[in-house]
Amino acid sequence: MPSSTILVVEDDTAIRRGLADALKFAGYRVLEAADGQQGLDAALEGSIDLILLDILMPRLDGMGVLRELRKSRSGTPVIFLTAKGEEEDRVRGLRAGADDYVVKPFSATEVLARVEAVLRRAPERPAPIKGLMIAGRTVNFERREVTFTDNSRELLPELEANVLSYLAASPGRAVSREELLLRVWGVDPRGMQTRTVDMTIARLREHLRDSLDDPKVILTVRGKGYMLAQQPQAPSA
Repeated sequence: MPSSTILVVEDDTAIRRGLADALKFAGYRVLEAADGQQGLDAALEGSIDLILLDILMPRLDGMGVLRELRKSRSGTPVIFLTAKGEEEDRVRGLRAGADDYVVKPFSATEVLARVEAVLRRAPERPAPIKGLMIAGRTVNFERREVTFTDNSRELLPELEANVLSYLAASPGRAVSREELLLRVWGVDPRGMQTRTVDMTIARLREHLRDSLDDPKVILTVRGKGYMLAQQPQAPSA
């Protein structure tokens, strides 16, 4: 997917520059970082579509970078670059929230194939929104506040507000539980069996005064996930 921006975080200069050259030749925009802290700073400051992240690095290792990244950039895809081929290390990286891994030594062709695959399956990250109007409810995400037609108000907890914001930024489609876990909670949903998303949706419906029997705001789409019951509108200024 040329035109995407890839951040290469690798302390080995030859490997880093080799990857950067291959990615640029394939049409990607490339940023480079020579250690973990530099990589984390670049990831948090810029608009990055995917990170190639070495595990063993000075200042801050790859696991530390991923841990900090997931606190605020939960949806950024990460592919680990590691010299460790043992299954335990691969599983540890995936459970920490990495999307894939490549074991050194690797070819540029293999890395490019994995980059393309991860970008292809990663849901498009919706742009954050400040507010919405839906079914007689006006939501201000900056204040995490819902105003109803009778002028009564309800405060939304942060997690519930983040879920509603993600659904509102993804209009017209059902968002899966797995995508919500990845994008809102920042955890790798593979292999997980949890009711966390359903319980959060239930609490969100209570705050929105949205009936499960006759929903006006959030629909459950059987076998797919959740979506807004109607197209949201931007609140008037």
